[in-house]
Amino acid sequence: MKTINLFFEIPDGDRWIPFDRYPRKIIRSIVRHNQPIAGGYRRSFRGLCKGLERLNIPYKLNDYRHIRKHPSEIACVYGYPHVLSKIDQNVPIIFGAGGYSHPIDNPNLLREHNIKKILVKGQWMVKMCAPFWGNLVQEWAAPIDTEYWIPNSKINKDIDFLIYDKVRWNYEQHFNQLINPIQNFITARNLTFQTIKYGQYIESELKEIAHRSKAMIFLCEHETQGLAYQNVLATNTPILAWDRGGSWQDPKYFPERVKFETVTSVPYWDNRCGLKFQNIEEFADKLDQFLDLLNSNQFAPRDYILENLTWEKCAQNYLDILKSAQVNKDYSLSLKV
Repeated sequence: MKTINLFFEIPDGDRWIPFDRYPRKIIRSIVRHNQPIAGGYRRSFRGLCKGLERLNIPYKLNDYRHIRKHPSEIACVYGYPHVLSKIDQNVPIIFGAGGYSHPIDNPNLLREHNIKKILVKGQWMVKMCAPFWGNLVQEWAAPIDTEYWIPNSKINKDIDFLIYDKVRWNYEQHFNQLINPIQNFITARNLTFQTIKYGQYIESELKEIAHRSKAMIFLCEHETQGLAYQNVLATNTPILAWDRGGSWQDPKYFPERVKFETVTSVPYWDNRCGLKFQNIEEFADKLDQFLDLLNSNQFAPRDYILENLTWEKCAQNYLDILKSAQVNKDYSLSLKV
């Protein structure tokens, strides 16, 4: 295969005064090790690059001069959409994963750019975007670093449950009706737990507590991919996941602008990973089932990750999409805006 043209840039405009983005970069580089983990775009892009390297696939990064001189080659634009404006309109583009939360964020995307594929994470995202982007939209999952996220048999598992709290909206209501009752259920069974709240930890802390935990309870309204819970699965830690289903809840869109269902909190999953519960009413029974299966070693979550979400596997999936875009020149699409 020819060298792949990858494009990825994190937007970094001025925030308070002109040109303050430059000292902010220096400050971030100094204190980054103490910062909560950032969003998944940079990490998942690095994972794609690692996978391509493992497969011995050459790539260029942000070589705008090359793509201007070779406008028939495909530009692979990952993540942030501001990069699209730096690429000539006639250049064929694979866009994603990432980009926009919903097609209504840019109704003119397909008119303004020569888009060949749009990658989104998770099948429910494919179904939500397909009425707008048609057969251009395709699922692609980012890889997990299975060399960093590994089991560690030398660490004593002195915590029964890690509770990963990623509840984002109507938090007080969910705390009273879901999170606190779950904690009470666990305590009533003489089990221990430790809570990690999304956005308030560093990655090494999650890894350490995952190694100390026998299992995890994952609480999130819905996920497009869910890198954090998959990282924990890679440590061979089974998960009891709240999978409420229902509508996409993002208040920037729901319910006035977008109504879509059904979503899931664990889009990459099978029975080896753990069990799911829909609401607090069925939590107690699911907890008992989960503990029985856990104590009899019926789960194998790392096996699932190794089969589906390694650097090499996800990079190969990306290459297959790229090859299909190169072969199929014509795309039929009924655009709805």
